[in-house]
Amino acid sequence: MMRGLTLLALARAAVDESLDGPPVQVPSEPWLAQPGACFVTLRKGGELRGCIGSIEAHRPLSVDVLENARGAAHRDPRFQPLQRNELDGVRFEVSLLSALERVEVETQQEAVAKLRPGVDGVLLQWGPHRGVFIPKMWRQLPDPVQFLAFLRKKAGLPRGEWLSGTRMWRFTAEDWAEPAFRN
Repeated sequence: MMRGLTLLALARAAVDESLDGPPVQVPSEPWLAQPGACFVTLRKGGELRGCIGSIEAHRPLSVDVLENARGAAHRDPRFQPLQRNELDGVRFEVSLLSALERVEVETQQEAVAKLRPGVDGVLLQWGPHRGVFIPKMWRQLPDPVQFLAFLRKKAGLPRGEWLSGTRMWRFTAEDWAEPAFRN
């Protein structure tokens, strides 16, 4: 639990700092210095307001949280950059990802059979096209066929077709979220 609270506080502090708030103070916890991959999601009024993340651990976890929080607030291409007056109404979520596990599949049927709904995040790749859904996307897309269809669409792949050479990885995540705001 403390780990989640620390990651949420870091994410919020990074965005606060990016909006001319006080400098972020990163705790000197050894686990924060270890390589880690996370997604930071911002919600406003229960709706998505930004989400940016890393698929693979390539930098210290603290840096990954700070950079992805700033990215979710300012660089998610689906949204305008977050403004200072919005910050108090934004709820932060952090998903800490496990390492990627390659899943050998040749067809959509094989992919569906190897998925663990509600558990697996999925990365699909075909050539330069990539799409990823973190495990909590199962809440919106509980049907595995639909889950993969929307993921293919996100990756820019054709609807209804499983292209030969499509590669798939899965991963799990620990999720933490700030409590919902009360008005």
